[in-house]
Amino acid sequence: MRHLTAIFLIMIIAMASSCKFFREKKLFGRKDRLMAELQARQDSIRIVDSIKHVNDSLLAIVNSRLDSIRLAEEQQMALASRYNIIVGSFITPEYAEACAEDYLNRGYEATIIRKENSRFSLVAAESHESVRRAIARTKQFQDTVEIDAWIYVRK
Repeated sequence: MRHLTAIFLIMIIAMASSCKFFREKKLFGRKDRLMAELQARQDSIRIVDSIKHVNDSLLAIVNSRLDSIRLAEEQQMALASRYNIIVGSFITPEYAEACAEDYLNRGYEATIIRKENSRFSLVAAESHESVRRAIARTKQFQDTVEIDAWIYVRK
């Protein structure tokens, strides 16, 4: 009887393991796990890509700010040794801005120079690297545009 029960049990196990229903059930569980792992990997890749995209965007913003700062510093250094044709000097900043706007509308490269340790804002219609060119243009300004134009040398 023992042998018969053992044989019967072995036959049931053999039949159950070869049964299509049980094999599909095992594979179905594997497929679910594999799909879940694949989905988790894809999510991780998407997150990494998103972080990389944000990082690249922030790096581009920082680089553009650094470029702007560098450009402003270069312009400031270039202006430091220029000869400026001054067409107005104002204590009130609004008047200086209005005068500069007027000269900009006339087609000049007007800028406002704010002097350190001074309340005055100077309005320069043009800036030149050469002192000879600045003197020649100042004479033209005095004859045609602004009789009180003068040269301010930034050091």
